[in-house]
Amino acid sequence: MEPVSISKLFYRNINYLGESLMVIKAKNIHFIKMQGIGNDCIIIDSLKSKLQNPQRAARKLCDRKYGVGADQLLLLSKSRKADFKMQVFNADGSEAEMCGNGIRCLGRYIREQQYTQKREMDIETLAGIRHVRVTSKNVDVDLGEPKMKGKEIPVNLSGRIINRPLKIENKDFRITCLSMGNPHCIIFQENVDNFPVEKYGPLLESYHLFPHRTNVSFVNVVSTNELKVRVWERGAGETLGCGTAAAATLVASVLNGFTDRKAKISLPGGKLEVEWNRDTNHVWLSGPAEKVYEGDIRL
Repeated sequence: MEPVSISKLFYRNINYLGESLMVIKAKNIHFIKMQGIGNDCIIIDSLKSKLQNPQRAARKLCDRKYGVGADQLLLLSKSRKADFKMQVFNADGSEAEMCGNGIRCLGRYIREQQYTQKREMDIETLAGIRHVRVTSKNVDVDLGEPKMKGKEIPVNLSGRIINRPLKIENKDFRITCLSMGNPHCIIFQENVDNFPVEKYGPLLESYHLFPHRTNVSFVNVVSTNELKVRVWERGAGETLGCGTAAAATLVASVLNGFTDRKAKISLPGGKLEVEWNRDTNHVWLSGPAEKVYEGDIRL
């Protein structure tokens, strides 16, 4: 047997100590997985336990092979401005301003935990305070007023961006852009079922016109009160549903003269109802939200 030098023993012990410290440092964190029309999220209840480095945690927890699997990670905490606060981290670890289905799931969770007796509550987000209403069947959220000027969305174009031409890889598009607290680019298509969303979604998401990247919706107008949508979400890829995209899609369809101000939005994971109120200029989003399961995972 070859003799082991002192230096080799020293480094071997140092590596063992480092690995042991990593094990000691890791801890179990409780999570709740919820979904709204297949748009799934992981909730970490910061009212009960604190989470260090949420960007890293989002990448690990949202991974569908090595983690729990989800489109977004949501953190619930106290707020000085509202009843509660929500932070949103996409599957790639980037922080998002808002998540329509996520905030509906969070509202359901808050009521099930009996953190409040109120069925209506205000939740602070990076996009501002959003009003949430929880019923036995659905959870509704007031997403506020859509922002439609280029700098507000943001898009590196001036004025409103309605049915503007855009060419990518020899493909001609007509884009309508707006913000529902987060940026959206809407494209109306004849056939969304066979459209290569996985090809053009990421190209549009990171296109130079969008300084903060963008969510991209490909939309088929079924009737004046129904739209069929596939969504490429910024930082998450194609998802079964996106609440703010559903809202942005309705606004875009009204601006282009395709639909009424109230419509059903059909996404791969299910249907949402959206209304753009003429009097208040606010957009309301309504649909189901439910817990899938909960558990503990080591981070």
